[in-house]
Amino acid sequence: MFSNVHQKQLYFNNKKTILVANDGGTLTNDAGIVLVAEFLKKIDFDKLLKNRVHIEDKRQSPEHQWSEVIKQWLFQLIAGYSKDRDANTIQYDEVFKQALEQESLSSQSTFSNLLKTLTAENIEQLSQTAKDLGDLWMTHEVTENIILDVDSTACFTYGKQEKAQYISHYGAKGLHPFVCFDGLTGLALDMRNRRGQAYTSTGSKDYLEKMIDHYSEMTSAPYMMVRGDSGFATPEIYDLCEEKDIKYVIKLKINKRLTAMAEEHVLYCGKDSDFTKTESQYFNMVYQAASWKKPRTVAVKATRPASEFFFNDFQFIVTNYENFSAKLIFQIYQKRGNMENFIKEMKSGFFASKTDSHTFVENSARLALSFIAYNIMHLMKNLTFPEKEKKTVIDTIRFRLFHIAGKITKHARQINIHLSSANVYDQLFWNVLANIQRLNI
Repeated sequence: MFSNVHQKQLYFNNKKTILVANDGGTLTNDAGIVLVAEFLKKIDFDKLLKNRVHIEDKRQSPEHQWSEVIKQWLFQLIAGYSKDRDANTIQYDEVFKQALEQESLSSQSTFSNLLKTLTAENIEQLSQTAKDLGDLWMTHEVTENIILDVDSTACFTYGKQEKAQYISHYGAKGLHPFVCFDGLTGLALDMRNRRGQAYTSTGSKDYLEKMIDHYSEMTSAPYMMVRGDSGFATPEIYDLCEEKDIKYVIKLKINKRLTAMAEEHVLYCGKDSDFTKTESQYFNMVYQAASWKKPRTVAVKATRPASEFFFNDFQFIVTNYENFSAKLIFQIYQKRGNMENFIKEMKSGFFASKTDSHTFVENSARLALSFIAYNIMHLMKNLTFPEKEKKTVIDTIRFRLFHIAGKITKHARQINIHLSSANVYDQLFWNVLANIQRLNI
């Protein structure tokens, strides 16, 4: 590796001369990434990737197989390296080489070639790999309770990316992926890239139907619920859930008819009411929109702001929980707020909103790789982290477990990775490693 050697004197210590230089030798900032390598070996990820992803390779005598390039890309995402050009430095890191079991690693140009090679079919294969990781958790834990939290999000663009369009809801130009998470575990269940002006619920019925059928087959007595905001308030979703005997809790947009009906149910304040405090009332009512085949239960939250005399703030949720109180329905819906954190971590922690490429397929490939990286870490947390650490976000995991100073020494048939003895989170590292090696899947 060619590198400019720098050496500078530091002046903060008046008693001694201190020099700083970048000639430390075979050192790494990411010694803890071996935990990911050990975990992927335990779950046989290489076999999963090989069975799922089939990329046509027209190169003559390639130095790296496409599966190796994909795996390196995933390691970089998990370690927190968002830029493709980071590969130009990481390719010389000895710990990454050992973790990936390769004598040499790929550069940015190989990453670019991979993106240009991938097809729409390959993107589906990568997405299916991420879903398989979620299935691994469902199978291992014999999950019977699944909450399908559906939403859409924006991946903003700043150039002439294919299918990037102005999204009025966000007030910016970009792509508009559909996403679905399990509300209980945070695992990503589906993530599909879409053009910018695709409506929130576009394609959601097909996605939901496939997921409902799939997870119904995986569990012996599934309790499944669909939860979504007003963008998913469509009769076809209600009909699907009722046909499949799936519960749903979906927010409705406010309209004059709903508001008028709700106003008739409100119990207005009496002389003993404290008008200095905000007051809320909850109640259920039966409602049928013109596009609905039948009447449905709508939970209502009516709020009178402090210092006001009238209830003028209404929220509505349509549901097939016919025997639940309105307040309980709202409590169930409010837990959907966790999904916003899942989306945030997917985008900021695993760079799912990165849209550096010009073509839609290439940007979809970036999204799919982030999808896989996110599920790898969520699966690893759920299966191997101590209970109090299972909700730790990826930035904290990197700080505590991956970005550990280390030195590599090689002998005839042995490679030693020497971790920093001053690592504050040393015990956590060894606990996670022990849990990985005890894992039986």
